[in-house]
Amino acid sequence: MRLVFAFVRSLVVLAVLWQAAVLVFALPRYLLPTPLEVLAVFTRQPGFLLEQSLVTIAEMLAGLAVGTAFGVATAIGLAAFPRLGKLVWPFVLVLQAFPVFVIAPLLVLWFGFGMVSKIVMAAIIIFFPVVSAFSDGLRRTDAQILDAVALTKASHWQSLRLVRLPLALPGLVTGLRVAAPLAPLGAVVGEWVGASAGLGFVIVQANARMQTDVVFAAMAILAVLAVGLRLLVDEATRPLAHWARET
Repeated sequence: MRLVFAFVRSLVVLAVLWQAAVLVFALPRYLLPTPLEVLAVFTRQPGFLLEQSLVTIAEMLAGLAVGTAFGVATAIGLAAFPRLGKLVWPFVLVLQAFPVFVIAPLLVLWFGFGMVSKIVMAAIIIFFPVVSAFSDGLRRTDAQILDAVALTKASHWQSLRLVRLPLALPGLVTGLRVAAPLAPLGAVVGEWVGASAGLGFVIVQANARMQTDVVFAAMAILAVLAVGLRLLVDEATRPLAHWARET
């Protein structure tokens, strides 16, 4: 709940400063609308914004699920096969360095203008924080613990499954917390490149018509979705590492 209160408090402060800037500098509406004008968008077309938001929500939730699954599987695979991991990890780093705007047009070309390309884009953005954090957790298992496990003559797979994976769960939780707010970004980038629905589509269309208030309204929804998804991930991952208490 602290995150919610902090978000609301920051939002109120931002709205006050925003309103003051518009009044002091007499900015035109098409350049920077007032917070009240942005709120008016929600009263004028609530059904339309809800419909477009649901499209983006479906894309980002599916992208989060797919990206997390592939990230976890990749991290476990790299830990299970260290020699293979040394060969694969550089390719993972190279792919991570690619700007998402470079990949987005290719995804639309390969998967079409529907939801699939947006889900893949969101999954790619989610994948890297998850695999990086979880792999790091698997690599940083305490050496003394591994030495103690070796005395029991446990196999490599038993050590990985019973010791290293549980101890690396806090790393996985960290990766998910970092990745969750990025899911809307992946969906929206895909919608910017090519889509017929979604908040990214709304932003592109409104920007072309200089409907700046609609652009800000869509951005506000995306901010709420990012915070909401982070809270959802916090609650869902709490049982994974309940023994690793935060201070």
